[in-house]
Amino acid sequence: MALKPLSNLPTTPLKIKRALLSVSNKQGITDLANSLHANGVEIISTGGTAKVIRDAGIPVKDVSEITNFPECLDGRVKTLHPKIHGGILARTSHDPDNEELQKLDIDPIELVVVNLYPFKEAISKENITPATATENIDIGGPTMVRAAAKNFAHVCILTHPDQYSTFSDELESDQGISFKTRRQLARKAFEHTADYDTAISKYFTEIDELNLPDQLNVSLHKSSDLRYGENPHQQAAIYGEQNKFINCFHGKELSYNNYLDIDSALNLMSDFQHDDPTIAIFKHTVPCGVASDENLSNAYRKAFETDKMSPFGGIVIANRSIDLETAKAIDEIFTEIILAPSFDEDAKDLLAQKKNRRLVEILQFPSSNTELTFRSLFGGALVQQPDYETIQTDDLKSVTERNPSDKELADMLFAWKVVKHVKSNAIVYAKNRKTLGIGTGQTSRVDSSEIAVDKAQKEGLNLEESVIASDAFFPFADGVEAAAKAGATAVIQPGGSIRDEEVIQAANENNMSMIFTGKRHFKH
Repeated sequence: MALKPLSNLPTTPLKIKRALLSVSNKQGITDLANSLHANGVEIISTGGTAKVIRDAGIPVKDVSEITNFPECLDGRVKTLHPKIHGGILARTSHDPDNEELQKLDIDPIELVVVNLYPFKEAISKENITPATATENIDIGGPTMVRAAAKNFAHVCILTHPDQYSTFSDELESDQGISFKTRRQLARKAFEHTADYDTAISKYFTEIDELNLPDQLNVSLHKSSDLRYGENPHQQAAIYGEQNKFINCFHGKELSYNNYLDIDSALNLMSDFQHDDPTIAIFKHTVPCGVASDENLSNAYRKAFETDKMSPFGGIVIANRSIDLETAKAIDEIFTEIILAPSFDEDAKDLLAQKKNRRLVEILQFPSSNTELTFRSLFGGALVQQPDYETIQTDDLKSVTERNPSDKELADMLFAWKVVKHVKSNAIVYAKNRKTLGIGTGQTSRVDSSEIAVDKAQKEGLNLEESVIASDAFFPFADGVEAAAKAGATAVIQPGGSIRDEEVIQAANENNMSMIFTGKRHFKH
């Protein structure tokens, strides 16, 4: 039978008379125990926690003294007992509960301090076995946390050492622990157990070798609030562990849109991280110029030549440390964000002179080990594996009468890496490992190609002997014919259209080489 809820929760401050402390992370526990003892609180504890408190000279009772039952099963069962959970779950503002406590000789517990077995740390170790992992699944801890959090009107729950100091200050004020504090700590407790269960569920999904989980559980800690979202009227925050990937060491806080741009830039540059010095310039998550060269400053100038208008206020990403010569070239216009694995000191000094510019150190690039990607939509989310598919020369299939030259092949592989990160329909013209024109996000592939050609012509770039990359197959021959007319001599595309033969014939009629990759890179 379900318990009848109380009509009104007691909102008065809570006096702490009795506390149960049982923690895996012992950080700060003796300071907290000292504060509790100084304020006349009786302390109950278990195993290692009790030893630490006792060794600090603080009086403590073992749980077994309360339950009159020893710990058993190698410590698996310690606190799972009515004397403990009755004390935690009792609604002490409710007379029938108090009468039952007295009848059963159970004393209330007003404070529970618990953090859980380090499951995440355990499974991060090399050669972890399922047997060892499951031994690190806490049972009694989450049960106590949830019980105390459920009964926050009568009990206070602490789940992290960061909470001890503020709690002690409130305890020592002699006013009691406020209802607001108890409710906030209960919310934190439920977040804590949800995160714990998510990690366990994810581990079992992995050992069951499910690429996509049956139940999508996502638990991410808030990194920080953001000033606003895509627009000033939208609230926003960022969640996760971005500090593992980037360190913004100069300039204002990164915004919502900044993070979107950085994500796009990191994903593109991850495909070039082991190549020759490469620069990519982004605007609104779309590359507007990419180039590789033996010299980084030359790579920047080549990338900038693709589109001299869009880079203003955009972002620049490099796969090498930015030297002074490259910094001077970038500094000729205002660039909002510059990302690189490192910055030479003189380059850093120059670039940091603009206070509104963000300088970002790349700590690591996203990789094939990156987890699933999510996109919210009506009623839920879309989930997929990230697109880290790469191609090797052996994967390519030459389908035309003329095979590509070595130079054409190098340019095609370069353009293919770029087009993967351009919004569909995506077209990239390139020559000498430099983008000449980028067409993005159009409803027809021919339109994207025309935009790419138009941009190149506006910048005075010569498309003769260039290559063209398409993120998906050409549905008609007209796209290839337009590329030939613009001056392209080689095409790289996935293939797979019902009109492939027509497209190949058009390439042959224009003496073009064409490569099929067998892989598509839609980016919506």
